Amino acid sequence: MTNNTPYPRSITAYIHKYGLNKLIPFDDNYAERFDLKQTGVSPPDTNDVTPYPPDWFDLVRLHRLILERKVTTVLEFGVGYSTLIFAHALRENLNQYSTFVADNIRKHNPFVVHSVDADSLFIDYTQSLLPNELKIHACFHRSSVKMAEWQGRVCTLFEELPNICPDFIYLDAPEPSHAEGSIRNISTFHPDRFPMSADILSIEHFFLPGTLILIDGRTANARFLQCNLQRKWKYHHSLKDDVHYFELKEKPLGTMNQVELAWRFDEHN
Repeated sequence: MTNNTPYPRSITAYIHKYGLNKLIPFDDNYAERFDLKQTGVSPPDTNDVTPYPPDWFDLVRLHRLILERKVTTVLEFGVGYSTLIFAHALRENLNQYSTFVADNIRKHNPFVVHSVDADSLFIDYTQSLLPNELKIHACFHRSSVKMAEWQGRVCTLFEELPNICPDFIYLDAPEPSHAEGSIRNISTFHPDRFPMSADILSIEHFFLPGTLILIDGRTANARFLQCNLQRKWKYHHSLKDDVHYFELKEKPLGTMNQVELAWRFDEHN
């Protein structure tokens, strides 16, 4: 479904302010939104690496959040235009905050998005879109996806995750058709199934207070996480944008984490 109406001025102004139109094709004349809810699940075409057209409402939201929250490390499930946006925003943060982070916060290899995906073709394609100046801000991880169980509940898990400590997590993968195997004959590789990732649950205890999780759509998966996350998360579902937010609202783990939180959110307190 396409909506041929102009983008809001705020969106257009933001895109041009940061030069995002030089990174990803942008047409000022109309906004394009796609209804993917009726597409169902089908076997992946291994020869087709054509991405969906960029959804600038979503991309601007991601870019703005990285800047506003002074994010240093992104864990992204699913590569695509969002990877380019994360890399660009992290470069902006590097230019502004590199000295403070190096002197005050324990962050190894900061200002990098780590993107995990099961589709090597899409990884290669996304890498080819990255300008040379952004390549140091993006690290790609190819991993297979398996059907699994989380406390007796059928779900999916990537076999390998990057060994990082993210302060921003974007969940937009895996595709249901990418999961291998089955649990008691149950698999997401079925036209009536939807994503049910448990990767975030498996590493929840490593997250620092202040971590933000954003889930684009995937409401069933978001509800699964909401039911199973064990720490103090503030949850919000934006019905208008169909985006889910989970923010880890806990007391600092120690002095260094307290310094980081004070720096990161000084404009919001």
